[in-house]
Amino acid sequence: MSKPLPIVDEFLCVRCARHMATCCQSSEVYTTPGDVQRIQEHSGRSDFVQFRAPEDPVYLQQDDDPIWTEKVFRSDGTRRILKRKASGDCTFLGESGCELPLETRPLICRIYPFDYAEDGLKVTLAGGCPTHLLADGQHLLDALQIDRADAVRWHAQLYKELRLETNAQVDQ
Repeated sequence: MSKPLPIVDEFLCVRCARHMATCCQSSEVYTTPGDVQRIQEHSGRSDFVQFRAPEDPVYLQQDDDPIWTEKVFRSDGTRRILKRKASGDCTFLGESGCELPLETRPLICRIYPFDYAEDGLKVTLAGGCPTHLLADGQHLLDALQIDRADAVRWHAQLYKELRLETNAQVDQ
Protein backbone atom coordinates (compact mmCIF):
# COMPACT_ATOMS: atom_id res chain seq x y z
CA MET A 1 0.00 0.00 0.00
CA SER A 2 1.44 3.36 -0.98
CA LYS A 3 1.76 6.40 1.24
CA PRO A 4 -1.17 8.83 0.75
CA LEU A 5 -0.13 11.98 -1.05
CA PRO A 6 -0.33 14.94 1.32
CA ILE A 7 -1.87 18.19 0.24
CA VAL A 8 1.17 20.36 0.87
CA ASP A 9 -0.69 23.68 1.06
CA GLU A 10 -2.98 22.30 3.78
CA PHE A 11 -1.81 22.58 7.39
CA LEU A 12 -0.68 19.24 8.84
CA CYS A 13 -3.11 19.41 11.78
CA VAL A 14 -6.02 19.68 9.32
CA ARG A 15 -4.79 16.58 7.49
CA CYS A 16 -4.30 14.81 10.80
CA ALA A 17 -7.89 15.54 11.86
CA ARG A 18 -9.18 13.84 8.71
CA HIS A 19 -7.21 10.66 9.37
CA MET A 20 -7.21 10.25 13.15
CA ALA A 21 -8.08 11.86 16.46
CA THR A 22 -5.79 14.83 16.93
CA CYS A 23 -3.96 15.76 20.11
CA CYS A 24 -6.70 18.37 20.60
CA GLN A 25 -9.26 15.56 20.61
CA SER A 26 -7.57 12.93 22.73
CA SER A 27 -5.22 14.65 25.18
CA GLU A 28 -5.68 15.73 28.74
CA VAL A 29 -3.98 19.11 28.79
CA TYR A 30 -2.37 20.18 32.06
CA THR A 31 -2.60 23.93 32.64
CA THR A 32 -0.32 25.97 34.86
CA PRO A 33 -1.77 28.76 36.99
CA GLY A 34 -0.19 31.13 34.43
CA ASP A 35 -2.01 29.34 31.60
CA VAL A 36 -5.28 29.74 33.48
CA GLN A 37 -4.66 33.45 34.01
CA ARG A 38 -3.74 34.06 30.35
CA ILE A 39 -6.77 32.15 29.08
CA GLN A 40 -9.11 33.90 31.53
CA GLU A 41 -7.81 37.31 30.47
CA HIS A 42 -8.23 36.45 26.79
CA SER A 43 -11.55 34.62 26.92
CA GLY A 44 -13.30 36.21 29.88
CA ARG A 45 -14.15 32.66 30.98
CA SER A 46 -13.24 30.72 34.10
CA ASP A 47 -15.15 27.50 33.42
CA PHE A 48 -12.54 25.78 31.25
CA VAL A 49 -10.49 23.80 33.78
CA GLN A 50 -11.13 20.92 36.12
CA PHE A 51 -9.12 18.68 38.42
CA ARG A 52 -9.01 15.04 37.32
CA ALA A 53 -6.84 12.00 37.71
CA PRO A 54 -5.16 10.90 34.46
CA GLU A 55 -7.16 8.55 32.25
CA ASP A 56 -3.89 6.97 31.13
CA PRO A 57 -1.81 5.67 34.08
CA VAL A 58 1.36 6.01 31.97
CA TYR A 59 1.03 9.75 32.59
CA LEU A 60 1.90 9.10 36.24
CA GLN A 61 5.25 7.54 35.33
CA GLN A 62 7.48 10.61 35.22
CA ASP A 63 10.64 9.07 36.64
CA ASP A 64 12.84 11.33 34.51
CA ASP A 65 11.12 14.50 35.75
CA PRO A 66 10.53 14.57 39.53
CA ILE A 67 9.35 18.20 39.55
CA TRP A 68 6.45 17.16 37.31
CA THR A 69 5.20 14.63 39.86
CA GLU A 70 5.86 16.97 42.77
CA LYS A 71 4.23 20.09 41.34
CA VAL A 72 1.57 18.99 38.83
CA PHE A 73 -0.26 16.41 40.95
CA ARG A 74 -2.23 17.20 44.06
CA SER A 75 -2.20 14.83 47.02
CA ASP A 76 -5.37 13.13 45.72
CA GLY A 77 -3.69 12.27 42.38
CA THR A 78 -5.56 14.87 40.33
CA ARG A 79 -4.16 17.74 38.32
CA ARG A 80 -5.60 20.83 36.61
CA ILE A 81 -6.53 20.14 32.99
CA LEU A 82 -8.58 21.77 30.28
CA LYS A 83 -12.14 20.53 30.15
CA ARG A 84 -13.16 18.53 27.13
CA LYS A 85 -16.45 18.57 25.29
CA ALA A 86 -18.69 15.48 25.29
CA SER A 87 -17.03 14.52 21.99
CA GLY A 88 -13.61 14.47 23.68
CA ASP A 89 -12.50 17.64 21.89
CA CYS A 90 -10.63 20.31 23.82
CA THR A 91 -12.99 23.00 25.04
CA PHE A 92 -11.11 25.49 22.81
CA LEU A 93 -11.09 23.38 19.65
CA GLY A 94 -13.20 25.04 16.98
CA GLU A 95 -13.93 24.24 13.36
CA SER A 96 -10.72 25.89 12.20
CA GLY A 97 -8.47 24.67 15.02
CA CYS A 98 -7.56 26.19 18.35
CA GLU A 99 -9.59 29.27 19.21
CA LEU A 100 -6.80 30.61 21.42
CA PRO A 101 -3.96 32.75 20.05
CA LEU A 102 -0.59 31.01 20.17
CA GLU A 103 0.80 32.99 23.12
CA THR A 104 -2.40 32.30 25.13
CA ARG A 105 -2.49 28.51 24.62
CA PRO A 106 -1.35 26.25 27.45
CA LEU A 107 2.42 25.96 27.45
CA ILE A 108 2.41 22.21 26.88
CA CYS A 109 0.29 22.73 23.75
CA ARG A 110 2.80 25.25 22.44
CA ILE A 111 5.76 22.95 23.12
CA TYR A 112 4.23 19.88 21.43
CA PRO A 113 5.57 17.82 19.61
CA PHE A 114 8.79 18.35 21.55
CA ASP A 115 9.33 15.85 24.33
CA TYR A 116 10.95 17.34 27.41
CA ALA A 117 11.90 17.06 31.05
CA GLU A 118 13.02 19.68 33.54
CA ASP A 119 16.54 19.77 32.09
CA GLY A 120 15.33 20.73 28.61
CA LEU A 121 13.93 19.57 25.31
CA LYS A 122 14.82 16.04 24.29
CA VAL A 123 16.51 15.27 20.99
CA THR A 124 13.72 12.93 19.89
CA LEU A 125 10.28 14.40 19.29
CA ALA A 126 7.25 13.01 21.09
CA GLY A 127 5.17 10.53 19.16
CA GLY A 128 1.65 11.17 18.04
CA CYS A 129 1.94 13.41 15.01
CA PRO A 130 1.11 11.67 11.73
CA THR A 131 4.50 11.88 10.07
CA HIS A 132 3.23 9.60 7.30
CA LEU A 133 1.19 12.58 6.09
CA LEU A 134 4.27 14.74 5.54
CA ALA A 135 5.38 15.54 2.00
CA ASP A 136 8.55 13.80 0.89
CA GLY A 137 11.51 15.56 2.48
CA GLN A 138 9.30 17.67 4.75
CA HIS A 139 10.29 17.85 8.43
CA LEU A 140 7.61 17.72 11.12
CA LEU A 141 8.64 21.01 12.75
CA ASP A 142 8.54 22.80 9.40
CA ALA A 143 5.09 21.39 8.67
CA LEU A 144 3.83 22.53 12.08
CA GLN A 145 5.61 25.87 11.75
CA ILE A 146 7.27 25.41 15.13
CA ASP A 147 10.59 27.03 15.92
CA ARG A 148 12.89 25.24 18.38
CA ALA A 149 13.92 28.57 19.92
CA ASP A 150 10.26 29.30 20.77
CA ALA A 151 9.91 25.82 22.25
CA VAL A 152 12.99 26.42 24.42
CA ARG A 153 11.49 29.72 25.62
CA TRP A 154 8.11 28.09 26.36
CA HIS A 155 9.84 25.20 28.15
CA ALA A 156 11.65 27.66 30.44
CA GLN A 157 8.36 29.45 31.10
CA LEU A 158 6.59 26.13 31.82
CA TYR A 159 9.11 25.11 34.46
CA LYS A 160 9.14 28.58 36.00
CA GLU A 161 5.36 28.36 36.33
CA LEU A 162 5.56 24.77 37.62
CA ARG A 163 7.80 25.92 40.45
CA LEU A 164 5.07 28.39 41.47
CA GLU A 165 2.41 25.66 41.52
CA THR A 166 0.91 25.06 44.94
CA ASN A 167 -0.58 21.74 44.00
CA ALA A 168 -1.86 20.51 47.33
CA GLN A 169 -4.81 22.80 47.93
CA VAL A 170 -5.39 24.68 44.67
CA ASP A 171 -9.04 25.27 43.83
CA GLN A 172 -8.48 27.11 40.56
